[in-house]
Amino acid sequence: MTVRMVTGDNIVTAKAIAVDCNILTPEEREDERCCMEGPAFNEKMGGLVVKENAKGKKIEEVGNFKQFKELMPYMKVMARSRPEDKYLIAVGLKQMGCTVAMTGDGTNDAPALKVADVGFAMGIAGTDTCKEAADILITDDNFFSIVKACKWGRNVFDNIKRFLQF
Repeated sequence: MTVRMVTGDNIVTAKAIAVDCNILTPEEREDERCCMEGPAFNEKMGGLVVKENAKGKKIEEVGNFKQFKELMPYMKVMARSRPEDKYLIAVGLKQMGCTVAMTGDGTNDAPALKVADVGFAMGIAGTDTCKEAADILITDDNFFSIVKACKWGRNVFDNIKRFLQF
């Protein structure tokens, strides 16, 4: 599991918080691949493009998917992000075949929560729009609750898998 921090805060604040939360090492603070601002990220990735598949269904993709795939192993912090930047990350990670979980608390987070495989909304600070878009409501607004839920979910999955193998 990879945790990436996407925030509207300025990059200095975002880096400091990310180091405190062990999302980013002190050495990674100055690595431009690890920490970017949303508009620069969006521009570098070529934004979001809509294509039509063979069946005529419209599909959203990252404009410069090759660049996106090269950057994602390093990308840990996005500061000064806008809703479209968060959405672009979710679409790109899904395009890579990743399972995407996204957290949010504002109305602007709703599209990213919706496109993610699992959307987590903050139950206390979250707006009604955000809560409606999410799959799971974090009632205590604590990120650690997501970590605990993942551990429990993996345990349940392992038990079901073990049971079905017999």
